[in-house]
Amino acid sequence: MSILLVGISHRSAPVAVLEKVAVTDTDRPKLIDRLLSSSHVSEAMIVSTCNRVEVYAVVDAFHGGLAEVGDLLTKHSGLPLPDLTKHAYVRYSEAAAEHLFAVASGLDSMVVGEQQVLSQIRGAYASADAQQAVGRTLHELAQHALRVGKRVHSETGIDRAGASVVSVALDRAQHVLGPLAGRTAVVVGAGAMGSLAVAHLSRAGIGRIIVLNRTMARARRLAETARTYGVEADARELSRLTEAMAAADVVITCTGAVGAVVTLADTHRALTERERGEFAAVERPLVFCDLGLPRDVEHAVAGLPGVTVIDIETLQRDPAAGAAADDTAAARSIVADELAKYFAGQRMAEVTPTVAALRQRAAEVVEAELLRLDSRLPGLADPERDEVARTVRRVVDKLLHAPTVRVKQLASTPGGDSYAEALRELFELKPGAAQAVAAPMEIAALPTGRADLTLADGEIALADDFTAGHHGEEQGQMA
Repeated sequence: MSILLVGISHRSAPVAVLEKVAVTDTDRPKLIDRLLSSSHVSEAMIVSTCNRVEVYAVVDAFHGGLAEVGDLLTKHSGLPLPDLTKHAYVRYSEAAAEHLFAVASGLDSMVVGEQQVLSQIRGAYASADAQQAVGRTLHELAQHALRVGKRVHSETGIDRAGASVVSVALDRAQHVLGPLAGRTAVVVGAGAMGSLAVAHLSRAGIGRIIVLNRTMARARRLAETARTYGVEADARELSRLTEAMAAADVVITCTGAVGAVVTLADTHRALTERERGEFAAVERPLVFCDLGLPRDVEHAVAGLPGVTVIDIETLQRDPAAGAAADDTAAARSIVADELAKYFAGQRMAEVTPTVAALRQRAAEVVEAELLRLDSRLPGLADPERDEVARTVRRVVDKLLHAPTVRVKQLASTPGGDSYAEALRELFELKPGAAQAVAAPMEIAALPTGRADLTLADGEIALADDFTAGHHGEEQGQMA
């Protein structure tokens, strides 16, 4: 069984494609159930953020698993298979682990070094675990990835470029509005991104925050959090969005809704209201930070006079989304180090059943010989028999100690599974002894660039990592 990753991210696809592939918290359990009911998938986890959707699956066959994951994403997104695969990337086995470690470290984020992705991976793991979709393989992978991300953030300055997409979006907003101190902000959505927005707005000295959410209890909790920062805040139902926008200088949205939350009509009404009564102002701009995927703000809103819309597509082009080269290099070094430890641990875990089988075989031989001794020397006193038994067991233990310790050490090196195979051959251990002593499944390495892989619907070209058009860009930004 090996890990298969099929993903689409801001590096491989335009926002329009990401919107179609986006997986909400409501979608995720249903999609995981469908994966687990397929023929080749035994474990599954879906990481879905504002700029990526990645399916991690433990599969018993590469092509069969790829076909099933591809079919799932095609049906979910409604995109024709060729359109979907044109923007997809595939990772298998060790390459899938390497990619997740990089994602957890913030190296693959739109804002290099962002920390929010750690909580998103943790949430993806918790969701899959709650459905009993996580076994030993994905559990160890996800937990190690989370440790890698924490280590990168604690040992490097990779997050100095910006803690999240929110910080970069608000920086862009201040280019339009000027300092946020004393201004009014509206936060639409009370999830993780909304919480992050409240924290950043509070640090920026915002004067007032209005939180809107479909669930009032969550809106109230987030407003209370804002008040703990010393900011005036209140919670309102989402139906009062127009009224809230009329009072706002900046509106931050990230709801996870399927359709637009902020419509052209809503914005027209809010702008009209700003021209009257207590909201009257001269040349008072309104900035939307649309961090939703799919987008929360209707596209036509950006064409209104005095309105600026900063969305995911805008942030992709922001130079502040990169981290310093030295910090990025240090983070990559940590990822490489942890990746080596992870692989070594996996290889050692694979040889452990073989060592257990060998010791079990030795114990059986000792017991058989002691029974033979009893039959040949029936008058042997118990003290003497016990001493003989201890002596035989000590001899066997000493003979096995060096090879079993050494094979574990050798197994942690690349190609180490061959030593376990040699041990099985030398001592005639059955492949199924002590559970799962068979060598892990391998496939031929995927070629770089684009790979021709067969899915259920026929021959299609599937991007290996990023599409060819984005590969050079990725190397420049991530270097």
